[in-house]
Amino acid sequence: METGIVTESTGSRYIILTPDGRRLETRLRGRLRLNGSRTTNPVAVGDRVLYEETPEGATITAVEPRRNYLIRRASNLSKESHVIASNLDRSEELVATLFSPVTNTEFIDRFLVTCEAYAIPAAIVLNKLDLAAERPDELDEFIAIYETAGYTVYPVSATEGTGLETLRELTAGKTTLLTGNSGAGKSTLIKALVPDADVRINRISEYHHKGMHTTTFARMYPLAGGGNIIDTPGIKGFGLVDIEPGEVFRYFPEFMRHSPDCQYYNCTHTHEPGCAVTAAVERGDIAPQRYISYIKLLDEDGKYRQ
Repeated sequence: METGIVTESTGSRYIILTPDGRRLETRLRGRLRLNGSRTTNPVAVGDRVLYEETPEGATITAVEPRRNYLIRRASNLSKESHVIASNLDRSEELVATLFSPVTNTEFIDRFLVTCEAYAIPAAIVLNKLDLAAERPDELDEFIAIYETAGYTVYPVSATEGTGLETLRELTAGKTTLLTGNSGAGKSTLIKALVPDADVRINRISEYHHKGMHTTTFARMYPLAGGGNIIDTPGIKGFGLVDIEPGEVFRYFPEFMRHSPDCQYYNCTHTHEPGCAVTAAVERGDIAPQRYISYIKLLDEDGKYRQ
């Protein structure tokens, strides 16, 4: 058997990159599909897999242990999860927009919490800078919220080329995932970074002010300077997986800077006297938007399984 890297996943078939550079269409061995996994996709883009070729076609027989992976709750199944991508070298890049459409801060924070929980460094690519620059106060506030929390925000304009050189430097030689809501401009960014990429780009609905899905399955694109970009279908929401309410605060970096000063060791940062986290919110050291996201996550009830 040989080892290949999964570069496309449609749910029923997988394209793998073979050691000799071929793009080979494969399917899963039945036993691998029915191994009791609670994920909707036992194989994800980025996986290193064992495969065998026969006259009837190529079959994936096993998945090698993942170095890391990003996971979210599956679209419609309350007890199942979906692996978005695996074996990422650098970080997750969430593509967000302030306008046309607006990326909800709760969505951003759920994404960041998941990355923290799975020890994957994350950054925010703030696309459509050409639109956001028309309202500089909102742009500055957004950047301040997340840079204060400890994240890097990269303002870019995929259509005008602003900030793209920085993204090229960041992704060179690495496997990086781009994800975000439909309409945030992921496909346009992919096209700018990989000019020959086979991606479709749609306009934003003028009625709903939301994007329409152009990417229908996950796919990995090689970068000219080495490395890969993984494109994913637009995500409406980000349901958390295997994160208990009592540990949520650990995945807010700015909370962790203040929580050692709380009066009680088991402080939930909600109602206790002497809470250093709520005091930091009141002082403005922690953004109120981030604290609101935290409170909503504590009351997780599955409504956000999108």
